[in-house]
Amino acid sequence: MKKLIQTLKNIWSIEELRGKILFTLMMIVIYRVGTHIVLPGIDPNQIQAGGQNSTGILGLIDAFSGGAFNQASIFALGIMPYISASIFMQLMTVLVPRFQKMQKEGDSGRKKITQYTRYLTVAVTILQASAYVTYLQGMTQQTGGIMAGYVGYFWMSTVVILTAGTLFVMWMGEKITDKGLGNGTSLIIMIGIVARLPQSFLQELSAKSVRNGQILVFIVEIAILIFIIMGCILLIQGVRKVPVNYAKQIVGNRQFGGARQFLPLKVNSAGVMPIIFAQAIIFIPTIFANFNPTGGGRFLMALNDHSNVWYMLIYSFVVIGFTFLYTALIFNPKQIADNLKQNNGFIPGVKPGQPTADYIGIIMDRITLPGAILLAFVGILPGIAQRFGVTQQFATFFGGTSLLIMVGVILDTLQQIETQLLMRQYDGLMKSGRIQGRQTTSAVQM
Repeated sequence: MKKLIQTLKNIWSIEELRGKILFTLMMIVIYRVGTHIVLPGIDPNQIQAGGQNSTGILGLIDAFSGGAFNQASIFALGIMPYISASIFMQLMTVLVPRFQKMQKEGDSGRKKITQYTRYLTVAVTILQASAYVTYLQGMTQQTGGIMAGYVGYFWMSTVVILTAGTLFVMWMGEKITDKGLGNGTSLIIMIGIVARLPQSFLQELSAKSVRNGQILVFIVEIAILIFIIMGCILLIQGVRKVPVNYAKQIVGNRQFGGARQFLPLKVNSAGVMPIIFAQAIIFIPTIFANFNPTGGGRFLMALNDHSNVWYMLIYSFVVIGFTFLYTALIFNPKQIADNLKQNNGFIPGVKPGQPTADYIGIIMDRITLPGAILLAFVGILPGIAQRFGVTQQFATFFGGTSLLIMVGVILDTLQQIETQLLMRQYDGLMKSGRIQGRQTTSAVQM
């Protein structure tokens, strides 16, 4: 406890770090206040009564926005359009030679890609806002959630306000990255997820305390959740260290190189993207169930139930497939081999050039398979928790996208705080060693 108090004092004594923390907290407060501001022309009571059971991709958007989607807030779309645009531009830099060249131009190229991402965000937001208006109109058709005198202006005003709200959230995320602490976009997503935790926690506690003896089950659930979080930390930070030697160079009387280092290859290079893609792909067939009077049959009904065994099996195979696909898109062994050759580095026992690229590719394939299996297992953990009696909202924190994002963002933020402390000759946050986030290994790989 004394160590913790001293660490907090050290953090607060650094003026720059204190300013970053306060600025980040201010942006978070503004974002959370905005999630409770309802769109003009909407009856808040009616909209909350009709939108509490969003599933599939709608439930994912609502989770990322901290409940603002179901509340018809001005931040209902949150940061999701910007994420979609960023993912698209990231894939373009891998698949399109023009964008590849632009990415290699340094700061000027990255600024161009950032500008294109912003323009694309506006287009994606307008499309999603139009779809969201249709969703609100269908949801409030029977309950009368839209005020009668505002129906004629509802579409135009809602699209404009939602677009402005998403751009404002994007601006806050960029400001947090520049002047605050951590990655602004990731922090905004994490805050939206964490905002749902207290309510889910209380619902689970009340459900388990209704009957005698159930409180012990709740304690066991909390213990299991802690072990799952520890496993997610290992999955995020797990790396395979490939030894790399650098040739010695003698310039005058000084010797350069000759050191032995390691090339860290992440077990889970794809992050949470395979889970997000898998949820989006599985959600597509369920759309046709809405147009079928019988509900689309047992198969489509199973895809809507996360605790269904068939859903878990299909979901696991899709996650594993997308993990290999996304890893192949973002990980380039040839580029790593060329960088090692240019810096006079080589892997012991492996020739430079193409043999090195093949060797790194083989290792990456071997470690990606267990990483993909573990990622798929983490993705189906909420469904497994539901089968064991955990409430649906609290079960989402037992795995899946929510837990992986929470753990990854917290690790990245703590790593930045520890870096600030070590730069000023303070002790780190932990005695056992340095905290490593997702950015530590990814930066070395690129």
